[in-house]
Amino acid sequence: MNDGISQLQSNLAAVRYVADDSLVTALHLAVRLGRPLLLEGPAGVGKTALAKAMSDVLGRPLVRLQCYEGLDATHALYDWNYPKQLLAVQDPRTSASESVYSEEFLLQRPLLLALRAEPTPVLLIDEVDRADEAFEALLLEFLSEFQVTIPELGTVRATGRPLVILTSNRTRDLSDALRRRCLYQWLDYPAYDQEVAILQMYLPDVALRLLRQVVRAVRRLRSASVLKPPGLAESIDWANALAELGTESLDEETAALTLGCLLKTQEDVTWVTERGLATLWNV
Repeated sequence: MNDGISQLQSNLAAVRYVADDSLVTALHLAVRLGRPLLLEGPAGVGKTALAKAMSDVLGRPLVRLQCYEGLDATHALYDWNYPKQLLAVQDPRTSASESVYSEEFLLQRPLLLALRAEPTPVLLIDEVDRADEAFEALLLEFLSEFQVTIPELGTVRATGRPLVILTSNRTRDLSDALRRRCLYQWLDYPAYDQEVAILQMYLPDVALRLLRQVVRAVRRLRSASVLKPPGLAESIDWANALAELGTESLDEETAALTLGCLLKTQEDVTWVTERGLATLWNV
């Protein structure tokens, strides 16, 4: 393995993020080539956490844009401070030649901020699949040239390219144009041993037997018919809650009392309870 890739893998582990060779290689190339990285996979596999970990590893600030339906330029790129503009227009001291469309009145949103921030940040465009196709079109210039055009001020270009990480839970398919502008990596739930290692990293004082039971139960739930399969965060929360209650080995009573750490809908709690909790972690 390339020395730079090995070092990145070690640095991620130091900030408690376990990444396999394929993912670390994609990250290394995104940094070295200055290309955006699109991460797809189920909810709860650590896509958002990876951007935060890379911010720590690189020593760069994290700029986050949380996507949602109806997201537009005024919330993603920039907007104008209309109350301040109105006051300026009404102020008799304001010269007729002074424009209210200047830097003084500009409100920087995450994408513009990422181009101007120093040091160059890590930009997380989170859950891009929740935004609509119009927002994807808005992203194309940004991801291709790392620049945005403000009609009143002109084109703003990045002095240094931010590391851009886009995440998607695949609630809808993304356009080919967006995909072509990115490197790509699929992120799935970790293997059994890897997930146990992750829990050990976060909860070093918790009994290994309990962590293995938790991971076994969580993996069975993911392959079952639950509405909201638990992710890594739920695994950690549940193991932490069980340890806080002094549990060293799972039993049905304690599991039932703490299911709210793991499952997030009443339908899932009922489904699991009716089938017998012990079947989740017993071999």
